[in-house]
Amino acid sequence: MSNRYISYRDTNYFNSLFCDYIEGSDDLRPFYNNKPSLESFKNQILSKKENFKKADRLTLRDVLVKQYSAINVTDEIKQSIDLISAENTFTVTTGHQLCLFTGPLYFLYKIISTINLTEELKIKYPKFNFIPIYWMATEDHDFEEIKSFKYKDKNIIWESNQKGEVGKFITNNLKATLDKFSELLPNNINSDNLVRLFEESYIKSKDLSEATRKLVHELFQDYKLVILDSNERELKKIFSPIIKNELINNLIFNNSLKTIDDLKNKKYKAEVNPRKINLFYLSKDSRNRIINHKDGFSTDDQKFIWTKDEIINELKIHPENFSPNVLLRPLYQESILPNICYIGGGSEISYWLELKKCFDESDLSFPILLNRNSVLLVKKKQFEKLSKMNTTIQELFLSQNELITSKTTSLASAKFDFDNQKLFLLKQFNALREVSKLTDISFVGAVNAQEQKQLKGLLNLEKRLLNANKRKYESHISRITSIQSELFPDNSLQERSVNFSEFYLEYGKEFIKILKENISPLNNKFTIIEL
Repeated sequence: MSNRYISYRDTNYFNSLFCDYIEGSDDLRPFYNNKPSLESFKNQILSKKENFKKADRLTLRDVLVKQYSAINVTDEIKQSIDLISAENTFTVTTGHQLCLFTGPLYFLYKIISTINLTEELKIKYPKFNFIPIYWMATEDHDFEEIKSFKYKDKNIIWESNQKGEVGKFITNNLKATLDKFSELLPNNINSDNLVRLFEESYIKSKDLSEATRKLVHELFQDYKLVILDSNERELKKIFSPIIKNELINNLIFNNSLKTIDDLKNKKYKAEVNPRKINLFYLSKDSRNRIINHKDGFSTDDQKFIWTKDEIINELKIHPENFSPNVLLRPLYQESILPNICYIGGGSEISYWLELKKCFDESDLSFPILLNRNSVLLVKKKQFEKLSKMNTTIQELFLSQNELITSKTTSLASAKFDFDNQKLFLLKQFNALREVSKLTDISFVGAVNAQEQKQLKGLLNLEKRLLNANKRKYESHISRITSIQSELFPDNSLQERSVNFSEFYLEYGKEFIKILKENISPLNNKFTIIEL
């Protein structure tokens, strides 16, 4: 087994802001504090240690103890939870939606990147403890984004009419979904384990939050991963001063707009645009935006209406009813965790970079931002086939049309682009234009028209020769594009659509171990793992 690497920029799948960030561009230096390097964590640790309260550590520990009370956990995880109360303990965090059966592969890559970084930090800074945290997005209400996962070419869908925050969705009605999934699986021990994992996690849990905790715990319990559901009254109480600031002073809106303008001036696109108020209000079966108006506040459906004093009183009595949106959530995370690093994907890194001034305004340490590892899993047989066809794995990152043209060009016995002819033609017509100017300026238009006609003719000949060679080498090229389609389903990255179950069927529990041994969080290259 060996790994290959390609720069994120060369994959053509990541935006310029993300690529510039991981390459250390000076243009982005004003938008964060410490660089994502092992040496930078010393300053990050000191910064977080200064402004994280002992009382908040104790509250967090107690919440985790309560949340894990329904699970049989290892002594190591119990120890990790207890260590959170120690002032020399820090967390590394990743977050994700509660996707059915983990959703796409990159969910696993996020968590393994987080686990592996804590292990590297412990070696570098042995006097401190580092705990990997998976932050469950239990308050999310976008059920459409999490209700399915892909197994080979089939979508396994959870049909439900439940509303509100997805973490509270009842899951014991997923039996029909499990049956559909089971029918597609081969008859072997790994299939049995997948069915058992689904059943134990979802069918035997009271809600999606509990189900996801059980599932992720089962997959990663050997690696000290701690799973947090932040939708807790005591944690929201810690965060309530910032919630109040958001309600009264539009914290995110007023402090991120200048940053977004600065990013735009550097030719970057804003990932998320802030609202005046970046909060939701939670009630039974609903999560609605809070909006402000001249008379006070209300939810966007007008079901709840408050004066300024009434909403501040509601926050004081029921902080658990207030839910941060995607831009306010980072501040919530850093308020309740002794966190030194957030690990996220390209879009997450992009919107975190909009928030540094919001952190400064709130007296919060801005964490180190580290991209989660992106991975392409390629089987040995696929590599062997590509080698026989003189094709590299890097070439498969081209669009399929670009790949076909490139391979056709390399296979053709004769060159069929007319670059030299075009240059010759342009040279001749430049000379004709000079003659026309000296003879009769009105002839220049006719010369230009004839030039375009001749160039168009050459382009048409190029296309015809290209198409003729595509037909000639169709069989060879189709074998290459077939492998590309296997590795890049729906013309996208494998990690964005394929579920872990496809690989678990072949490798079983060893699959997680394979990933862990081959993912290096501080390697800022796209990783290609040969299985």
